[in-house]
Amino acid sequence: MLRQSRLQRTLAHPWSGLGLALAVVLLAVLAIAWGPYPMSALEVWQVLATGMLGLPQSADPLQVAVVFELRGPRVLAAVFVGAALASAGAAYQSVFRNPLVSPDILGVAAGAALGAMLALLFGWAGTGIQVMAFMGGVSAVVLVYAVAARVRSADPVLVLVLVGVVLASLFGAAVALVKTIADPQQQLPAMTFWLLGSLTGVEASQLWWLGPAVIACTAILWVLRWKMNVLLLADSEAQSLGVSTHQLRLGVIACATMMTAAAVATAGIVGWVGLVVPHMARVMVGASLPRLLPLALALGAAFLLIVDLLARSLTAVEIPLGVLTAVIGTPLFLWQLLSQRRGAV
Repeated sequence: MLRQSRLQRTLAHPWSGLGLALAVVLLAVLAIAWGPYPMSALEVWQVLATGMLGLPQSADPLQVAVVFELRGPRVLAAVFVGAALASAGAAYQSVFRNPLVSPDILGVAAGAALGAMLALLFGWAGTGIQVMAFMGGVSAVVLVYAVAARVRSADPVLVLVLVGVVLASLFGAAVALVKTIADPQQQLPAMTFWLLGSLTGVEASQLWWLGPAVIACTAILWVLRWKMNVLLLADSEAQSLGVSTHQLRLGVIACATMMTAAAVATAGIVGWVGLVVPHMARVMVGASLPRLLPLALALGAAFLLIVDLLARSLTAVEIPLGVLTAVIGTPLFLWQLLSQRRGAV
């Protein structure tokens, strides 16, 4: 307990946020440097600094292409996707007052998967798949919220979860149906690959809508961080403090849904990040959102950076992100549970 309290005090220090950000930047530079075409971290930093300052590049054109066209967009996408899923997971867990909730609890991942599968079935590619996946994820949560609003219950949170689980199962069945009628030679392999999650082929143009969506929604959650703490209380207690739980819950869910839909539309189904990372952050600094959100964001970005680096480095054939996050996330989550159990004893 003493070690944990010291860690909490360290991470609560005002300079800890800057330290976490610098750690993620350093990890991103190392991820760009790593690959079949080797580069040093100093070379990567020089190319990045020169490009950001708008100065003429003196580096090898191949190095510039690797940094800005090949690895750079992929690494930046991993940062945004990991941060989005972890932040959304922390937000959802506060809304539903349950640390075992993940960002797909309301069917956003299943809805995005259905949208992407329909796009692939229609023969669309690139931006068309991403737009359909994003619209599918957002539409799924809108439908869940609309159905739950029609149900009269003393526990609206429980109703949301139940409706989300039911409709997510329906969307999953629709995905299976689309895969059944798809062309097994052309369309089905692409569908299967998308569902497993990957950042292969991410282009810089995709970051122009992924980045702003994640940054804007994260900023809104940061503004609401103190009020989100009140959602950890019962609704009656929160309302007695002057907080409109319905409007606040709707705003938090909307932001978390937009972030998750944008992440899934870019990387496919990448599980465990939104469940394991917020839980890790909560063990380290507690459930208070002002401390939990920035740590979850940084850990999510770092976690997916490492997973993506392993995905393209362990074998000659790239391993899907969803496979690796499950392989790494499962023992990590079990270790956390066992550690807490030993601490309780």
